[in-house]
Amino acid sequence: MMKITMFSSQPYDQRFFEEAKGSASVEVTYQEAGLSAHTVALAKGSEAVCVFVNDVLDAPVLEGLSALGVKAIFLRCAGFNNVDLKAAERLGFFIARVPAYSPEAVAEHAIALIMTLNRHTHRAYNRVREGNFNLDGLLGFTLHGRTAGIIGTGKIGLATARILKGFGCRVLGYDVAPSPDFDGLGSLVPLDQLMRESDILSLHCPLVEATHHLINKQSLASMKPGAMLINTSRGGLIDTKAAIAALKSRHLGALAIDVYEQEGGLFFKDRSSDIITDDVFQRLMTFPNVLVTGHQGFFTGEALSEIAEVTFANIACFQTSKPCPNQVRA
Repeated sequence: MMKITMFSSQPYDQRFFEEAKGSASVEVTYQEAGLSAHTVALAKGSEAVCVFVNDVLDAPVLEGLSALGVKAIFLRCAGFNNVDLKAAERLGFFIARVPAYSPEAVAEHAIALIMTLNRHTHRAYNRVREGNFNLDGLLGFTLHGRTAGIIGTGKIGLATARILKGFGCRVLGYDVAPSPDFDGLGSLVPLDQLMRESDILSLHCPLVEATHHLINKQSLASMKPGAMLINTSRGGLIDTKAAIAALKSRHLGALAIDVYEQEGGLFFKDRSSDIITDDVFQRLMTFPNVLVTGHQGFFTGEALSEIAEVTFANIACFQTSKPCPNQVRA
């Protein structure tokens, strides 16, 4: 029986993982705590850990896991920017991820953010509940005929492009390794042209060294005045302080994010009774043209089922020493 410690576990994780486990020779210990240098000891007695997007897997944590006898790391997500891959390789870890889980789920959430922010339905909902039917301040624009830019033409970017095309948008795309499937959905253009022409800019690329703060002071200045920026990928793609400056100057028309640079200390927990000490986040929340959700783009039953099923397939590969298509290497 293989013992696995799951970090950053929520009740829904336990539900879907237990449903997917079946007859697998695996015993999972569910820990609500995230993985960090302070919690690594919770993995004692386990051969593997199962982690999520905000768990810390830097060199010190990996060395701590190795010292406890942990041999494998199973990521319940597609991104692996939180893993020191060189240190993991040096220590001999097996690492596998879930490369794509219900890309339509994230794409649909991106569209929900666009529609909510544009037509102010979140504000209208609160107004009507208070008996206020005034339309002032709720003016939006018609999506049909607008230009939507997609940075990252992987599965989620393609799914988003399909929906936006269905709305009647002119769709532009950019990717360092563009997907041929983008043909027919829109036009692949240089990044500077996409930034300059897009009324709506949606980010669907991984967070790597080359994309860290892809949206910064310079790139924001190159955007079409009044454009809307959407991020459902990774918080580090946007320099939040630069975005705040662009919002204050009114050059950036609106911002919707499902991810945030420093979300590790905030998201996936109930902080309603706490004092949030992140001044950058608090400043962001003061803007009427900013919409924030707590990393819920993936959060559908279909996606959670797929995450659990693929993770158990990755575990089976490790147990049987079979090639794993989802293995991550440095």
